[in-house]
Amino acid sequence: MTLDAPPNGRNTKGNTRHVGVEIEFAGIPPRDTALIVRELFGGELNVVSPHRLLVENTRWGEFGIELDTQYAHPDKALIEESHEQDGEWARQQHQHRLEFHRKTRELIGDMVTGLVPTEIVCPPVPWDELADLDTLFESLRSHGAKGTDASLLYGFGLHLNPEIERSDVDYVLAMLRAYLLLASWLRDEIKVDITREVLPHANPFPKDYALKVLDNQYSPDIDTLIDDYLDYNPTRNRELDLLPLFAYLRPDHPHKLLHTELVKARPTFHYRLPNAQLSEPDWGAVTEWNRWVAVEHLAASRETLAARCADYIAKQNRPFFTRLTSRVKRWWAGRSST
Repeated sequence: MTLDAPPNGRNTKGNTRHVGVEIEFAGIPPRDTALIVRELFGGELNVVSPHRLLVENTRWGEFGIELDTQYAHPDKALIEESHEQDGEWARQQHQHRLEFHRKTRELIGDMVTGLVPTEIVCPPVPWDELADLDTLFESLRSHGAKGTDASLLYGFGLHLNPEIERSDVDYVLAMLRAYLLLASWLRDEIKVDITREVLPHANPFPKDYALKVLDNQYSPDIDTLIDDYLDYNPTRNRELDLLPLFAYLRPDHPHKLLHTELVKARPTFHYRLPNAQLSEPDWGAVTEWNRWVAVEHLAASRETLAARCADYIAKQNRPFFTRLTSRVKRWWAGRSST
């Protein structure tokens, strides 16, 4: 598949923009997955714990591979507790507790392997090298990895973390507006799995928030944009999660959601919508990147973006019966064409 170029592939420093990729799947345990990654991209294997491994010093940086449940991994806070001032007996007791804790977490990981997904968190990759990363998806398929559609119990996703081009409010607002306008199209293109629709991990934005943001009279500064987002979306579980970006832009913001362990401040959009479609031979990061790039192109075309915002608002302001009639006509036209 041809890799589509974004309207601007460089950041404000003139460097090629990078994309972080995360994928969940079943069928291959973390250690075997780490060996696949090392075989493809080189680097050194670092076994952090039995179900959490790193492949370090690859051409792009560090890959993280782990079972996607905190209960399979030793508690970092417990391990880092300092007992240097304790007596010998207290230190021995702490070591016994640590050993028991590690063995218990390893046992839990052994028990849930196959029930919870393995997750790969890739290092940031230059956008124009994503085709090289797709060799990983091909290798996972050949080794028996199972994606979202392999079972009704699987709600696995692929996340993209595209680096922002700029950090000014005009750019961020344009990207948000473009996404809101294309969200339904993206869901249709991706054919979001029913299990992932039921699970809360990639929920759509509320309509009242879309109406607020898409109104061409809405002209916030960056702080107002962040505050409004948090007011309408006090959750990580949005199809386009802006919390990591906002935590990066405003590290001193008082909202507790921007300071949780699961929100990692970074200059990226956190796009959570795609399925992990490992059963499709040609599917990979390039597929989902190309869909994402449509958002970037709409955001960059300011006249088209403004016109589509106005059209959206006008349609939503029509009487309910008129909107319902239009929906029925579209449904019937789609049904007749199948």
